[in-house]
Amino acid sequence: MEKAEKAVNEGEYGEMRDDADGVWSGSWVAERLGVELVGDDRLAGLLGLALRRNPKRAHLLVSNVLGKHVPQSPSVVYGYGFELGRRVRELLGDEEAGRAVVLGYAETATGLGHSVADGLGLAPCLHSTRRPVAGVATAGGFEESHSHATSHLLLPEDPELLTGDGPLVLVDDEFSTGNTVLNTVRDLHGRYPRRRYVVVALVDMRSAGDAGRLEEFAREIGARVDLVAAASGTVRLPEGVLEKGQELVARYESESAAAGAVSSAAPSGLFAQSPAPPNDGANPLGARGTARQAPTGPHPEVNRIDLRWPAGLPDGGRHGFTPSHRERLEAALPEMAARLAAALPPDAHRVHILGFEELMYAPLRLALELERTTDVEVRYSTTTRSPVLAVDDPGYAIRTRLTFPAHDDPADGPGERYAYNVAGAGFDAVVVVVDSTADTPALHAPDGLLARLAAHTPHVLLAVIPSYVPDSYVPERPSMLPEPLRGPAFSSYPPEEVGWLLQDLSDVTLEAPTEEREEAIQSGGAHYAESLPVEYQPNEQYQALFHAALETSAARIAQAVGVVTETVLTERGPRPVLVSLARAGTPVGILMRRWAQYRHGLDLPHYAVSIVRGRGIDANALRWLAAHHDPGDVVFVDGWTGKGAITRELAQALEEFEKSDGITGFSPEIAVLADPGSCVRTYGTREDFLIPSACLNSTVSGLISRTVLRADLVGPHDYHGAKFYRELAGTDVSVTFLDAVSARFPEVADAACAQAKELLSVDRSPTWEGWAAVERISDEYGIHDLNLVKPGVGETTRVLLRRVPWKVLARAGAGSDLDHVRLLAEQRGVPVEEVDALPYTCVGLIHPRYTRGATGADGKAVTL
Repeated sequence: MEKAEKAVNEGEYGEMRDDADGVWSGSWVAERLGVELVGDDRLAGLLGLALRRNPKRAHLLVSNVLGKHVPQSPSVVYGYGFELGRRVRELLGDEEAGRAVVLGYAETATGLGHSVADGLGLAPCLHSTRRPVAGVATAGGFEESHSHATSHLLLPEDPELLTGDGPLVLVDDEFSTGNTVLNTVRDLHGRYPRRRYVVVALVDMRSAGDAGRLEEFAREIGARVDLVAAASGTVRLPEGVLEKGQELVARYESESAAAGAVSSAAPSGLFAQSPAPPNDGANPLGARGTARQAPTGPHPEVNRIDLRWPAGLPDGGRHGFTPSHRERLEAALPEMAARLAAALPPDAHRVHILGFEELMYAPLRLALELERTTDVEVRYSTTTRSPVLAVDDPGYAIRTRLTFPAHDDPADGPGERYAYNVAGAGFDAVVVVVDSTADTPALHAPDGLLARLAAHTPHVLLAVIPSYVPDSYVPERPSMLPEPLRGPAFSSYPPEEVGWLLQDLSDVTLEAPTEEREEAIQSGGAHYAESLPVEYQPNEQYQALFHAALETSAARIAQAVGVVTETVLTERGPRPVLVSLARAGTPVGILMRRWAQYRHGLDLPHYAVSIVRGRGIDANALRWLAAHHDPGDVVFVDGWTGKGAITRELAQALEEFEKSDGITGFSPEIAVLADPGSCVRTYGTREDFLIPSACLNSTVSGLISRTVLRADLVGPHDYHGAKFYRELAGTDVSVTFLDAVSARFPEVADAACAQAKELLSVDRSPTWEGWAAVERISDEYGIHDLNLVKPGVGETTRVLLRRVPWKVLARAGAGSDLDHVRLLAEQRGVPVEEVDALPYTCVGLIHPRYTRGATGADGKAVTL
């Protein structure tokens, strides 16, 4: 650290260089959209502007000093982060700085977070990640709602990085709305509360409306929150800028694709692209640069560089990077940089070090050491997931774009990745630095990153850093797990209908008033699964409505049950094990079991297990299932899909379970009665209609509560818990519901089998339309947390029964499917707005201000 600090103090890391043309790299967008950047004198030097296809914000602030989209001198990139870290240390003082932990955001600010930690000098560094790692438990997670890829995981090797009470320093490249920081603190403060947080960003770009949110949030959680930024300002947007920007993006992408189709054989221009699929390069329109011919000869072979990375040294902060790790890296850097320099061609004068997505810090330090110890002109940037339009104009921040397939087998599946402003920039050599997880055949494929780069530089080199995986620790587990609970001792369902892989918490008081729960959940003080809502007791009017709805929809539900069951038996048969996700999935699982019995004479095993958003599926339940059945036979069942959060939760949880326990075969595919969100491929219908079991709580679900996961009640060897409300037997309609639907099986059997046969012959791939709709609604109604938007009849009903509702959006012309929703909304004083072209029959919005003032003294909603 002394070497790095000495270099910063002596100005060795240099100053940011202006564009050679003297043109601000935001002028192209500013002129066409009327966007105005207002703030510190340094702001225009730090930021340029670009365009992207995004339903919320067409313009993109592009940092010139982050080392992500714009190649920059590594001394400039590192110097900005290091200096911010020194300012944090001055703010905190040496004693508090010594107790601090730095948290950077994936993917953009992983290197920046490390650099800030270096400036602090005494603090360990951790960064969020979008890559689950085998054997490492998730210590937290949060959503970045404005991002193209939202789910962040925290995977520290040492949990004490997050459990200490010293200051937490949160580092991001840009502080705009503050949503990401608030989501992070909300998640972490509820688990590991601290007295102080420091937010660090290269630029503070909050609008006037967002300026006070940080201070207000700090008061609500009772902690101090400071902000440190290199520059501040805001973006002024004229009216209609979003639509105008989207039109501009669409036009330039179309023209770029057309240009690529006719001229890809001989690229030219200052930042001309390699031959590639349409839209893989810069748009040639409006170029004002000097022509530079791209290489036309055979692509050279890629030369590997053995850096001799120190054994056991983490490649970055995914699992934590401590001061002792930093000392080991500092000691090894000179030799590694020397090996890198020796591998460069003798005539190389301008070299680019290209890092990889979250792997920003190690390539940055290598580039910095190469710059410090040689006469080579070094530039640094990394690849990224973020899609941005490229326009070949000096007044535009993204001059070129190389597109290539993902090459690290990402958890969210295959997709495109990008390297910006590298093609045509005149580099004599490009050194690609990846971790070993990303050194795959896809990296070396004819359309992979290395081949794309080889079209633009005479020399491509590859350095691979070993992916660090902490030593996994699997605690001892008891050899015997309890047998499933069954009725009548637990639930009002007959014992053969379902076995509950849960523990009975009936004697524990878990209920809390709805408004109190909502405040605790949204403020981060508690997770929703740690308590239960007070069970809603319907009045006579509502009970009559339930029975009328059941009479009307029983045949419709029976047909959907037949369709989904026939699909499962065909694709997963001949004797699947039905495992319902408690509790909404349980009545559906029983109905599927009854259909298999009625139509095929099968007696299928059926169990109910707990899954909790943000916490995963009950691993002990999976262990019991694996010990008694073939995991390949297990079919997970749920009632319906909303935006698909549980679908994603299950897939991630099963992947983590497979890595931690080594048990394979469980399929993440969920079979549902209704899939209005288009989130699964096995369903009875994709219509959003009233399923009467959604109208009530436990009294239509075997008198079982929603599942509970609380550390003082559920130990490492326990199933998740639930309550059996025996005292509500007088109003129980659980079996009534099942019998009413089952009675309609004979009349719908032929139609259901025909529909299932038809579905099996067509493409049923999920489109995730529901998730996209939720994002649009969240943006339109100013709701910063997607978890507060609950789409579909079933989810809207849950909002009205269990949460603090704000308003209900109803599709214009929706009929009797919404009678119970309108009745519940009237009882709670919740407005129902009719909306044209709503993809769901209705959407429930949870009150976005989570104080008990969100409802009046009469329990009704208060309008914002």
